[in-house]
Amino acid sequence: MDLKFGDIQETALIPLAIKASETSRPNARIKDLKAKEIIDALGVDVSKYDPFMSHEGVIARTILYRDKLKELLKQYPDAVCINLGCGFDDKFSQVDNGKLRWFDVDLPDQIAVRRKVYKDRDRCTMMDGDALDGSWTKNIPKAAMYIIVMEGVLEYFSKDQVKTCLNMLCDSFPHGYLLAELHSPFMEKNSKHHDAVKYTNATFGWGTRSGKEYLELEPRLTFLSETSYNEEMKKYSIRGKLFSIIGKNINNRLAVYRW
Repeated sequence: MDLKFGDIQETALIPLAIKASETSRPNARIKDLKAKEIIDALGVDVSKYDPFMSHEGVIARTILYRDKLKELLKQYPDAVCINLGCGFDDKFSQVDNGKLRWFDVDLPDQIAVRRKVYKDRDRCTMMDGDALDGSWTKNIPKAAMYIIVMEGVLEYFSKDQVKTCLNMLCDSFPHGYLLAELHSPFMEKNSKHHDAVKYTNATFGWGTRSGKEYLELEPRLTFLSETSYNEEMKKYSIRGKLFSIIGKNINNRLAVYRW
């Protein structure tokens, strides 16, 4: 694997390090062999990207996205799924039903690095694309249903950028579902105190108290549901349970929309 430490944006290292760490545990809640392979190949200490609360948050996020995708794919088994801002994420392996068509989309420099690690697979294709510019969408095949996955992307966008992205998706696809990771106004103001993000140069963008705030930016959307990562995190540890009480409205959420 021709991959160097500098090839990977630091924000992408956080979920990679966590998924690799979890995969190595005897009672792993998720298995991501590709994340482990990447971290092992880098041969550097990434432990600072794997503190307890971020670890539990990424595992909760992975499980919630996986389960929601599987639920939607039972209803729409032939859907076209787009992992927009995919980084090194490999959701396709977690949810493939043998029928869906999957596109891993990210900025050209990120896809170039991703190609050092992944190859295109049957029904799973990598593609250059920008969440703020829909020109790439013309290369997506026609489908009865589109499912757009945005994990760890929108929380780095300003309010105007979120609006641009939502408008682009609704303009480009006649109908679909959006699975979006949202964060709170508290997190927007406290990037420097996040237990893993503080080690990167990243800063959080616009935070919302409710996923319904997205409807003001794109009225074609219908808000379906919103689940705090606390709901998953509290199942596994006392600290997770405590945080679900103390940080009730602070943790990130998975919001689901339809248009």
